[in-house]
Amino acid sequence: MTENRRGFGLGASMALTLASALLWGVAHLAAERLKTGLALMFGYVVMLAGILTMVTAYSAHLLSLAVQPRWLVGLTVVLVVVALAWTGVIVWSFLLVRPPSADTVGRFLTTTLTAALCALVLAPTVYAARLTYLSRDVVNTVFAPAASTPVMAQDPWHGARRVNFLLLGGDAAPSRPGVRTDSMTVASVDIETGATVLFGLPRNLQRIEFPDGPARARFPFGFTGSGPETPGLLNEVYQFAEDNPDMVPGVPKGKRGSTLLKQTIGSILGIDVDYYALVDMKGFAEIIDAMGGVKVTIKEPIVYGKYREGLLPAGTRRLSGEEALWYGRSRTDSDDYVRMGRQKCLLNAVAKQAEPMTVLNSFERLAIATKRAISTDLPQEVLPAVVDLSQKVKDAKVRSLSFVPPLINTAYPDWSLIRRKVADALEERPSAGHPARTPSLDSPVNLDATCA
Repeated sequence: MTENRRGFGLGASMALTLASALLWGVAHLAAERLKTGLALMFGYVVMLAGILTMVTAYSAHLLSLAVQPRWLVGLTVVLVVVALAWTGVIVWSFLLVRPPSADTVGRFLTTTLTAALCALVLAPTVYAARLTYLSRDVVNTVFAPAASTPVMAQDPWHGARRVNFLLLGGDAAPSRPGVRTDSMTVASVDIETGATVLFGLPRNLQRIEFPDGPARARFPFGFTGSGPETPGLLNEVYQFAEDNPDMVPGVPKGKRGSTLLKQTIGSILGIDVDYYALVDMKGFAEIIDAMGGVKVTIKEPIVYGKYREGLLPAGTRRLSGEEALWYGRSRTDSDDYVRMGRQKCLLNAVAKQAEPMTVLNSFERLAIATKRAISTDLPQEVLPAVVDLSQKVKDAKVRSLSFVPPLINTAYPDWSLIRRKVADALEERPSAGHPARTPSLDSPVNLDATCA
């Protein structure tokens, strides 16, 4: 029986329906359904306690859960169940306390209020379900599928003190077939503290020594490319490996370039490169636009455009995706090495400014841009650990060491010197209150000193 026994008027009916949406069971108590009302109140309190516990006790791990497809599916199911239960309670409460059938206006107004309350509950749930679907789609599209055996309880870094990520900026163009990795940076991150050293390698590094294997056998005296138009620069290795399967036998197309470049750069620096991420430069601009731009400090005016049609004035300003792309790419009135420094500033700014609310507000645009712009070999099972590590990086010291003249002669690189400088940089572990030594051309540079 759903008709009320006490003849609630319009005001009481609306008030009790609204109160029941905020605290389950109020309308049932008013309708003298004591046991049901108390049971609903108890369930409501338990649900709120569970939500508060998740938000407070596990807040540090919520972002990690957001990159695990299984958790995302589970979260979606829970959200839908809670929303349906909530709307069910609202409708049930309305049926108990609605005005008599003779009160047509009262029935209409309370029905309208009930529908509005249900919409308020369901709309955020639909939005949240949409976000979880998009997040799951991005994870499954960009990252390699998780292993069948869960590894979350294990150490994803296998006891290592540092993890090394190769960050590549790919610049493809219709007039130039293939991909040239014009931006190459290894981010070496201290797993415990998040302290990071960025090692920048110029695109025009020559006479590259490949690690032992088929590539080294083919170019025993250093990489020389395939002809006058490809003189054997470091930024050609990726595409050369893609075009020549014998360089990395057994590796499928689409992974040859990243495999050989990881091995090669690891050999140059004297460290193991664990993972790589290749960002298409045009896609990178889309990501920045989705973030609402990125704020950087420009020390000297930067001219950009094929015909010098653009200018980024000096000063602190928020750049659009296109402007940020030119900030990182322009060589007009400068050179590759100045550009490398700006690219590191840009990476640092994006990492520091990618706040959770910014990501949430533009999540759909970011998801679409990310799927188009990024390729990586990071497996899904490592993503939670990477997310946790990224939070440490945002609050930690970031230093940079670029292997450019006069430290390194790019035509005749001193490989031993490069490896020695890398080892020295990784041994420095500045702590709070004990900053790194004053930077110089041949020592790690604190990005805070060069990038505001």
